[in-house]
Amino acid sequence: MTATERSNATTRLPNRTIASYAIGSLGTGGFATLPGLVLVYYLTDTLGVTALVAGILVTAAKVWDVVIDPVIGGRSDRDLARTGSRRRFMVLGAILLPVFFILTFAVPAGMPPLVAGGWVLVAFVLAATAFSLFQVPYIALPAELSQDYDERTRLLTWRVVVLTFAILLFGAGGPALRSLGGGSTFLGYLLMAVVAGLVIGTGMFASSFVAKKGLVPAVAEKPASIRENYAAGFRTLKRSQPFRALLATFLLQGLATGLMLAGAQYVATWVLKSEDAVTFLFIALIAPALLAAPLWGRIANRIGKERGFVWASIIFGLAALSLLGLLWAPGAWVYLPVAVAGAAYAGMQSLPMAMLPDVISDDAVAHGDGQAGTFGGMWTAGETTGMALGATVLTIVLAIAGYAESTAGVEVVQSSAAIAGIVLSFSVVPAAILGLSLVTLARYRLRKNTIGR
Repeated sequence: MTATERSNATTRLPNRTIASYAIGSLGTGGFATLPGLVLVYYLTDTLGVTALVAGILVTAAKVWDVVIDPVIGGRSDRDLARTGSRRRFMVLGAILLPVFFILTFAVPAGMPPLVAGGWVLVAFVLAATAFSLFQVPYIALPAELSQDYDERTRLLTWRVVVLTFAILLFGAGGPALRSLGGGSTFLGYLLMAVVAGLVIGTGMFASSFVAKKGLVPAVAEKPASIRENYAAGFRTLKRSQPFRALLATFLLQGLATGLMLAGAQYVATWVLKSEDAVTFLFIALIAPALLAAPLWGRIANRIGKERGFVWASIIFGLAALSLLGLLWAPGAWVYLPVAVAGAAYAGMQSLPMAMLPDVISDDAVAHGDGQAGTFGGMWTAGETTGMALGATVLTIVLAIAGYAESTAGVEVVQSSAAIAGIVLSFSVVPAAILGLSLVTLARYRLRKNTIGR
């Protein structure tokens, strides 16, 4: 039975399927959040790597992720054709990721900065590869679990509820664990990595079993070579205008949010004068998002996913822009606009993720089922590119502003220009990028009544 036939028999997904799929975001949210929050800061303020070199190292790891994602997408489709399930890749990624994640933050004390940076680069590249083995097929599953437009919104809404909880858990809990281990020291980061890595791997492993045999369509001939994997990915971009528009929008928004995520620790330490303030920033961001995620699902059902996505983006951009006030009056007021941004962020995550399966189904009408992995690979590559460039932009701004790196236990004083660079990278720059994303979003023309036409 094909996915479409199965969907016609029952359009409502079982609660168990919803829960099993959603729990995977405990892992994906953790891996997307914690390295984005602390990795650059770990390099500059514990290992003594200069800001620009730290940016190059993190970007290089993410570039590899972008390179490998389309290949994993094509191979996942091929594995689906051979075995009837995407589970094998997901399980492998869930098992390997904790090992390499721990190694990323296990640099021995006393290493020269460049050697320590090389250690982090290799370990993080391996961790990112393991993550892609899970993430790419995970992204492909919604188009195969249901063909119903509204059920996909329901499926992805609860995924984002778990995702926002994971961001809170790792964004607030990671730095707290680091503090228990002695703050920004080698032991503190190692404790954080061990606990976080095991939780990430557990969430991913548990979700792998939602990819059961029989839930997915039979697949036609798949690309056999790496070159063909890339060719298949770029063919999806070329032929699907809705996919190009949605992916460009999500990439730009990933850039904006990745920039703010990487900058949060710097804002806490140097603007709010408390390294632990990053915990409160994440509580302010995610507590409203947890409440708002189901609300965005209702809004989408009433006015459409596309219009809801526009409103969420506008609200987030305005909230980010208001953070420019930190230049003149740093203080606790910052938590209010961050909370507003958090409520909007829930919509910016759930709605495009719910729109992606619509794009895949629309393409399947003309070109056949079984290419969801290829779409997932290109999507994950785009998302990764945005997040990676966010960290890169931050390090460029810090380098231009004259940010002073340091090693663990050594205190430095930042110039007023460096402080201004931190604030701008947390407010004006991401707000401008959000504005640009609205231009690409306006080009997305797929609607509920036009899918497959």
